[in-house]
Amino acid sequence: MIYRPLYVDKIMAYTDTPFVKILTGVRRCGKSTILKMIMEKLREERNISENQIVSYRFDSMEYDDMTAKEMYTELKGRLCQGKKTYFFLDEVQEIKGWEKVVNTLASDYDVDLYVTGSNSCMMSSEISTYLTGRYIAFHIYTLSFAEYLMFKSQYTSLESRKEEFANYIRLGGFPAIHLHDQEEVYTIVRDIYHSTIFSDIVKRSQIRKIDQLERVVKYTFNNVGNTFSAKSISDYLKAERRSLDNETVYSYLDKLQKAYLLHRCSRYDLQGKEILKTQEKFYLADTSLRYSVLGYQSDTVAAALENVVYLELCRRGYRVYIGKIGDAEIDFVAERRNEKLYVQVTQQISSEKTEKREYERLLEIRDNYPKYVLRTDEFASGNYKGIKTMHVADFLLSEDF
Repeated sequence: MIYRPLYVDKIMAYTDTPFVKILTGVRRCGKSTILKMIMEKLREERNISENQIVSYRFDSMEYDDMTAKEMYTELKGRLCQGKKTYFFLDEVQEIKGWEKVVNTLASDYDVDLYVTGSNSCMMSSEISTYLTGRYIAFHIYTLSFAEYLMFKSQYTSLESRKEEFANYIRLGGFPAIHLHDQEEVYTIVRDIYHSTIFSDIVKRSQIRKIDQLERVVKYTFNNVGNTFSAKSISDYLKAERRSLDNETVYSYLDKLQKAYLLHRCSRYDLQGKEILKTQEKFYLADTSLRYSVLGYQSDTVAAALENVVYLELCRRGYRVYIGKIGDAEIDFVAERRNEKLYVQVTQQISSEKTEKREYERLLEIRDNYPKYVLRTDEFASGNYKGIKTMHVADFLLSEDF
């Protein structure tokens, strides 16, 4: 079990506070394991006794058809008399009305509550109604490149950083897959994908035309890193004699986001200082999802590089946009409190024309925030007119941003 301080330390900072700690993220990203790590720290570092720590996994068959009232009765019966009770409620969204149960426990008893879920409906109006001002959400991502290296080093010897980075791009960061042979990886990820599609989207939303949903998925997965709109998808499907209106496409994209398979990245006009509502990009919760659904293709590596950089910026708490400056595009504009940085990602720079294009876009931005060009080919390290050139792997492992 690899320790994940990026999340554990942040969550532990809220231990024994009145806030309900809600962990969300795509299935199998490690939420349940993080709960176990927090329980372990409570026992070892805070001397919390075993009978004060109460854990449930509500996606178990044991709790099928459990009502909110039954859930409340069950949890109330586990309260530790005279001491604080620490509740760890995994995949709690399986119980309809869980929000009211959690709110009642938080209001009426001496408890510290941690819950996880794999669907962002957990962030819906019901939570706002019952837990207003009483919860804090933590988005859990699949393994970062640094976590991947730590994870892998615990059970096998590492190859060169360049080879490990290539493995990471191709195999992704779902923790469970790195305990298996590479041949099994996409089978495991495909299972994660199918369980998310059918449990969190089809079943929950009662979608009947599953083939339409899967066509939207495949179009989106195939266009990672490209700007497109619902109309683009609708027109594409129409050309394939599969009629689908824009509103239905938007609905499907929204559901894929709520299941955390997709992340929507809006465009930001750097001159007009406004977020644009058209031609967005979508990135995947993990690069392995694309390869498990569409197969591995070497010409998609550039898009995968963008994807891992986007996720790393999100992990570190940045709000990430695509930058628009005139007719040019900056891959990422990332903002965090009073910080900002600009990033261009390219697999390789093979000509002076390409080099000029990548750097001049950043030079057009007239401010003093850090600017990066990230690449994976051979290059002379250093700065170019204040723009830092780095290998993508070094950027992902850097502590400077």
